[in-house]
Amino acid sequence: MSDLITPASAPPPSTLKVHLVAALRDAIIARRYKPGDRLNESQLARQYGVSRIPVREALQQLQEQGLVMNHPRRGMFVNILSDDDCQKINSLRIVLEAEALKLCHAHLTAEAEKKLLALVEQMENWHTGSEIDAAALDLEFHRALWNLSGNSYLEKTLNALVPMLFAHQALEYTSHNEKLWPLNHHRKLLDVVLGKSNQTPEEAMVSHLRVRYTNPERYSSLAYAPLKKQSTDSQEH
Repeated sequence: MSDLITPASAPPPSTLKVHLVAALRDAIIARRYKPGDRLNESQLARQYGVSRIPVREALQQLQEQGLVMNHPRRGMFVNILSDDDCQKINSLRIVLEAEALKLCHAHLTAEAEKKLLALVEQMENWHTGSEIDAAALDLEFHRALWNLSGNSYLEKTLNALVPMLFAHQALEYTSHNEKLWPLNHHRKLLDVVLGKSNQTPEEAMVSHLRVRYTNPERYSSLAYAPLKKQSTDSQEH
């Protein structure tokens, strides 16, 4: 996989754009541009000896991949997320991806099942490749779920939120050689789609996210459910 996180769909780019995307992506991964650094169009255009237009197009593609973030009136910056940012995104993933799992189950076809199973088996048999490539394969599976939900607005919303989370973590894993991107925990999500799981879609998503995060439901309503139950129990006694 040549891109860190490949956009869900993109027109064939020009050779110059491909070169700039690859060069900027490699520079970000190598930490020549660090998380939080501003990527100035004019400076990059001078550095690479091109006009600002292909630089702008390259930065837009990197934004779609999650590596670059656009701050209105300030410009483009290398992806940087705090722990709270990650967990707030996860709180939405629990709700939105649980809905995607339910819709996938409702709309499941033999062809869709075959596609999802192939991706799960590819992840379970993953032995070689970079953490960047592993993250891309992981996201490919999730994007397949969103697409197979049949709700284009749900898919669009998740594509706006999740790639930057994957990119942020992929960069973190790349900078810490002892960390390996986990891939062998996706079959449980497939079991939900296939109707073979005892977990609810929300429970499956929380369990899935706990592989890489501590308390991923921290900012979701699920975090308050035990308190509500405890309060109810107290009233009964």
